[in-house]
Amino acid sequence: MNKTAISALMLAVAVLATGCKKDADPTTGPAQEAGAAIDNTAANAAQETKEAGAAVGAATERAAENVEAGAERAAANVDAATDRAAANMKEAGAEVRQESKEAAANVKEGAANLTDKAGKGLERAGEKMQDASK
Repeated sequence: MNKTAISALMLAVAVLATGCKKDADPTTGPAQEAGAAIDNTAANAAQETKEAGAAVGAATERAAENVEAGAERAAANVDAATDRAAANMKEAGAEVRQESKEAAANVKEGAANLTDKAGKGLERAGEKMQDASK
């Protein structure tokens, strides 16, 4: 409630309380009744303000919990992504090592075949030279 609404409400209560009614208690006058009405209105406004403050506090706590939960989920997602990336890099490294071993084996085999063919070629050339010298 804003100040204007509270003031208008208090004025309305005061006007109603000071109206033309006969009270059974002759010791209570219209001013006292108006004061009591204003006190009741103020007490009600104070209670509503406390309740609104409590509601705001509860909403703030819920928002803080939601933010914290969101941060925890985000951290878990980052950790999971990091673990997947590490596993992928490890797997890629293993594949590169395996392919390097296979390539080295192919180079060795190729070198062995080349050496074998070169040796056979030299052997034939040597045989031809011997046949030619006979």
